[in-house]
Amino acid sequence: MTAPAPGTTAITGVTLIDGTGADPLPGASLVVEDGRIASVGCLDTLPRDAEVIDASGATLLPGLIDSHVHLYSSWKSMQQRALTPPTLATFEAAQNALATLDAGFTAVREASGSPAGFKLAIERGLIPGPRMRIAVAALSQTGGHGDGRLPSGVRFWRQWGPEWIETICDGPEEVRKTVRGVLRLGADFVKLHATGGVMSPSDEPGSPQFTEEEIAVMVYEARMVGKTCMAHAQATEGIKNAVRAGVESIEHGFYLDDEAIAMMIERDAFLVPTIHAPRSIVLREEATPESVLPQSLRKAHEVIDANAESFRAAHEAGVRIAMGTDVGVGVHGTNAWELELMTQHGMTPMESIVATTKTASECIHMADEIGTLEAGKLADLIVVDGDPLEDVTLLQDTERLRLIMQGGRVHKDTLAA
Repeated sequence: MTAPAPGTTAITGVTLIDGTGADPLPGASLVVEDGRIASVGCLDTLPRDAEVIDASGATLLPGLIDSHVHLYSSWKSMQQRALTPPTLATFEAAQNALATLDAGFTAVREASGSPAGFKLAIERGLIPGPRMRIAVAALSQTGGHGDGRLPSGVRFWRQWGPEWIETICDGPEEVRKTVRGVLRLGADFVKLHATGGVMSPSDEPGSPQFTEEEIAVMVYEARMVGKTCMAHAQATEGIKNAVRAGVESIEHGFYLDDEAIAMMIERDAFLVPTIHAPRSIVLREEATPESVLPQSLRKAHEVIDANAESFRAAHEAGVRIAMGTDVGVGVHGTNAWELELMTQHGMTPMESIVATTKTASECIHMADEIGTLEAGKLADLIVVDGDPLEDVTLLQDTERLRLIMQGGRVHKDTLAA
């Protein structure tokens, strides 16, 4: 994914779902010129020099976007994690990036773990992967969700080398210096842990973390360089602290109440619900025994229903919902399962697609370039066999993803066959 692909390509005969929520348009075509969408709709003529891709009977959508992933994380036992050198972890992250792109996700927001060099490797075409917005590393208070120290003193969540810094910090001045540090390392968003969580060894999802004053310092420092904050926030009071302090997106939001929902609507905050995540932890322990701490498995079971109920309430109230999975907790490449889960808990298939395209592009601050199929935007798109409005689970079947295009460059094309 270096410079946009040169030349002209026309995709014809498709049913168009443009990502805006508009009714699907049958018999549509889309023309790509030099990596961008030149025209789209029911076109009378095509450019004479266009390479034509006949996708008759299939559905054309924007490239999918996951607003919350961890490419440097995967299903491993504690022993495997302890035995993985940093360079090997980077090659494994490259595999995870490829699996994500193969699943039709042409852009992601990396919610901590990937350094700026990994993002640059994708941008320069050294490895295939989705477009990335990165947080680099997440801020945590001592004993908080990002403090991975076990009773033995072993700490698995510590990143290595000059592309990361220590992000456990306490008090406004430590917080200020840490935010400036992650911004120096190339963070596009400042990620913070406003509550406890499921996978952390020494806290509970219902506990608020960082004071509102500390979070406000993070928001201020991010705004000074034109950036915003995203908060791991599961507990009700921690969610409210984050929203009051000016955090733009709430990740997980497992325990929302009416007041928290009203605050999010008033401030136009995003919810990234990650319904995928707690279910994936349960599946992970079943598939790989002892890969999950016993207390984490207990917490995963406890939050599943609350997660679904909060998602439904937020959606019915009109909170802006951007799709995100927390894969890394789950298996890379299974991102589209989240759309099925969102429809099971109140969204229509079209709403789940909009959450994964237009709204997600707004959440990761790329709406000017991707997220909808409109003239002038980058040609990030997928073509799928069948109608995902009838069966959104089609998007989980990579065999049915017939075309994946990123900036006009074809990553996958089985339409000719």
